Amino acid sequence: MTATGDRHDLRMPLLGVVAWLAALASYAGGAVPWLLLAVLAVLALRSRWRLAVALLLVAAAVMGGAMLRHRAVGTNPLSDLARHHASADVDATVVSDPRIVHGTWGDEAVVDVRVHRVMSAGGIYRLGASAVVFGAEGWSALAWGDVVHFHGHLGPADDPDTSALISGPSAPVRIRAPDPWWAGAAAVRSGIRRSVARRPDQQAALVAGLVDGDDAGLTPQTQQEFRTTGLTHLTAVSGTNLTLIVGFLLVTARWVGVRGRWLHLLGALGIIGFVLLARTEPSVLRAAAMGAVGLFAFGSDGRRRGLRALGVAVLVLMLVQPSLAVSAGFALSALATAGIVLLGPPFQRGLGRWLPGPLAEAIAIPTAAQLACTPVIAGLSGQVSLVAVAANLLAGPVVGPATVLGLLGGLLDLVWPWAGRLLGTVASWFAAWLLSVASHGAAMPGAAITWGADVVSLTVLTVLCVLLAVLLPAVLRRRGWALAAGAVLTAFLLGFPGSIWSLPGSWPPPDWVMVACDVGQGDGLALSVAPHTAIVVDTGPDPVLEERCLDRLGVRQIPLLVLTHFHADHVDGLSGALHGRRVAEIETTGVLDPPEGVRSVREAAAGAAVPIRLAPYGSTRSYAGLTLQVLYPNLDHTVPGAGDGSSANNASVVLLVRSHGLRLLLCGDVEPPGQEQIAATWPGLRVDVLKVPHHGSRYQDPAWIDSLGARVAVVSVGKNNDYGHPAASTIDLLQRAGMPIARTDQDGGVAVVADGQGRPRLVTER
Repeated sequence: MTATGDRHDLRMPLLGVVAWLAALASYAGGAVPWLLLAVLAVLALRSRWRLAVALLLVAAAVMGGAMLRHRAVGTNPLSDLARHHASADVDATVVSDPRIVHGTWGDEAVVDVRVHRVMSAGGIYRLGASAVVFGAEGWSALAWGDVVHFHGHLGPADDPDTSALISGPSAPVRIRAPDPWWAGAAAVRSGIRRSVARRPDQQAALVAGLVDGDDAGLTPQTQQEFRTTGLTHLTAVSGTNLTLIVGFLLVTARWVGVRGRWLHLLGALGIIGFVLLARTEPSVLRAAAMGAVGLFAFGSDGRRRGLRALGVAVLVLMLVQPSLAVSAGFALSALATAGIVLLGPPFQRGLGRWLPGPLAEAIAIPTAAQLACTPVIAGLSGQVSLVAVAANLLAGPVVGPATVLGLLGGLLDLVWPWAGRLLGTVASWFAAWLLSVASHGAAMPGAAITWGADVVSLTVLTVLCVLLAVLLPAVLRRRGWALAAGAVLTAFLLGFPGSIWSLPGSWPPPDWVMVACDVGQGDGLALSVAPHTAIVVDTGPDPVLEERCLDRLGVRQIPLLVLTHFHADHVDGLSGALHGRRVAEIETTGVLDPPEGVRSVREAAAGAAVPIRLAPYGSTRSYAGLTLQVLYPNLDHTVPGAGDGSSANNASVVLLVRSHGLRLLLCGDVEPPGQEQIAATWPGLRVDVLKVPHHGSRYQDPAWIDSLGARVAVVSVGKNNDYGHPAASTIDLLQRAGMPIARTDQDGGVAVVADGQGRPRLVTER
């Protein structure tokens, strides 16, 4: 399996693949690990191939290590106390930065700790086990490396690498400050942030993300734009960060005359420093390993050495941290590195026949990495990015300067603040370019296409990627074919095929602000937040219709899902909205009526592990460029309601939404008593778009409807329904007020778009 030239020695990569499979098998449990070992054992016994024996030994070692790790986590004094929900005094070291979680009863700080000693009624135990603490006051101020003492209530954890969850802890008492190396890393991280503190928020946050992987300051919209354009690796700890930082260190060292073993030692120290700066989490260890592989690829015979180093890195990581086997970040890093090593050279040679060498390499590397990662990305996001290669090509030249200058700015800030701010400012200029690439790329009509995340869809996509990897070198060698392929891709990005195939108008319009889905007799609304991201209000009566609508809109991320009340025509489609999408939280009315609707919502949310909260009356929140305010009902706690559903309509959550210069009022099924309360509480309320209450029923307050001054009205209603919705009297009321009306029973889906001058326009599906 060895050769020269462009061929590779695949023995070490094969060992790495088997180690990865063995770790996956150990997490799958059951008979899977034994089945894999049996296959390898038969191969070793029936073959004189020494590699087969090595594969068996590697698999056994990884599985054995994983099983011992699982046993150590699940059978120790801390986990035993957690299973009995005991209370205990704990001494522990903080091993994460506090993460703030917003909940119904206030904010909590989530902190990972390494427990050294537990004291309970059963005795005093010394150990080394991982736990997660959910703390309040005092916990958000802790630093990585602090050794603390506290009292808390223990509970079992679902994470196989965590022995216990600790809730309701007392305020932590600091026993010992962080060790010098942790304090030094924290000082550099603070210096990086101070060096860009005077720059625009997103530029400053991106510089921090580039240097040490801290993307907490990036808005959901920016993060989604980076995902759509395939630039997510820039905002998280990745091998790219380490390669740039340590690579710059080695180049500088060579320039001043460092050679030989000292250069290798300096590289090792650079890797250690990066790990300290970015924190010793599993993702950082993975990034360090993959970054080291990238450094190998920079040397002589780099392709062959890089592939061998990749195999070693995967093998070592599976032995040290087998839980990485089920990490999406690890899969993406390993596949991207393998793609660059295996596919990069033939892509580069093909382009090199008619393009300058540096340009050919700049195109080949992101193409190879993106092609190798595409099936995994589709499985995670439900989409295939068409703009990723172009975005990475445009971003590539400035990533290095932004990263290195950001780090130097943080270091200089410690001794020479004004110089640190100068370098931080320049780094932020490069970050501004990256933000612009992500923003404009994600806004292209064909930036990404929706792709199923089921087994069949992903298998088809994998086969297509393999065929493309085989055929693409031949295409790239011929300038005419390559330019034609580029023209076709550009046409897709600009949305030309879609506009041709769907004449006279495409659905949905690319600039939609709100869409009322055609879900039958019910409400199902989507409010655009960012590409592939929307706030959903109600889910209609049919999960199939709800899922189909959100799929056509390309919605994969739902930062907030509001259920205005619990009638079936507003909540029974909830499972369709949850399926295949990442939903951050659900908010509902406080009137728990009818009970069967409440029960179905709770079951669906629990099955998807989505928290449910009360819609906070009077609150105003922002999601990217959208602002949402709860106008009604005025409740700060839940109440049972009538029990037969009769109290549900007038308990509907009413929302005022501001987006793209428009004001939209979403009324649920609120009827005249509720409408009168809104009029009294919010006098002078004026809107541009009215989602007509209760599907246009005859129960309306004409004075209030007329006072809103809405420019357009949307009626969400089912065809030939038994309720007589919308009532002729309500349609007459809207028409007398001068509102153009769109109805889902006649028009299919209804989209609201902004005309650029602060006026709404209705676009219908039919």
